[in-house]
Amino acid sequence: MGDVLDSMLDLMRRLPPTKIEENVAALTALCPDYADDFLGSVDQPLILKVDRTTGKEYLACDYNRDGDSYRSPWSNEYDPPIDDGTLPSAKMRKLEVAANEAFDTYRELYFEGGVSSVFLWELEDGGFAGVVLLKKVLNPSTSSEPSGSWDSIHVFEAVERGRNAHYKLTSTIMLQLVTRSPGTGEVNLSGSMTRQSEMDAAVPDFSSHVPNTGRMIEDMEIKMRNLLQEVYFGKTRDVVYDLRSVESLEYARRQRELQKELVGFMKR
Repeated sequence: MGDVLDSMLDLMRRLPPTKIEENVAALTALCPDYADDFLGSVDQPLILKVDRTTGKEYLACDYNRDGDSYRSPWSNEYDPPIDDGTLPSAKMRKLEVAANEAFDTYRELYFEGGVSSVFLWELEDGGFAGVVLLKKVLNPSTSSEPSGSWDSIHVFEAVERGRNAHYKLTSTIMLQLVTRSPGTGEVNLSGSMTRQSEMDAAVPDFSSHVPNTGRMIEDMEIKMRNLLQEVYFGKTRDVVYDLRSVESLEYARRQRELQKELVGFMKR
């Protein structure tokens, strides 16, 4: 089993990230016996849904799925409705509601739009776990404007130790950017990044888990965004400049000659 699943995951890493859904569907159809383990190991772009009761948008993924239904964080109901769907305890649901309100504010401050959802569940060996989902889609108004999407999946575990708690966080960001212009045509940059971190924090009461995980996720997203901007996109720009100069070769030659003259004057 391990060899087949590893091969499926290895193949996904080599296929275009812009076609994750199509490739996942093809591989699960080809190897249906491994579908559950495979789907639990592959991060896919978040699905946007609307709560039928409240009319509010929420995000769907494997963490709030039960069969073919998805649970809304706003009404705590499944769509399509099911009788025996997994629901959080009253204590966990209260914390989940507070977390959704907090990250709804976080989303508006950092993304100025988009959709967020938080889902929590209790662990069998004590403590609890949760996932914070964030999605922002950039829809162009004209064919020449850029388009793209940002998907954040933050999965965490929290284990209380007296008046403190230990947190483990695994964060994945999926980013897609597409630009179009008559001079360069279409340029598509897409991919995903996963990072992990741990921390300890004081828990004077159960509701303190919300600001604790909030700070942890905020710090992680800032670090990952800087990595994307400075390392990944910066490196891509350097590679493109090495392949083709933005300026003409004659202009570059004159610049080098001017630099040599300036160096010569400085040495005198």
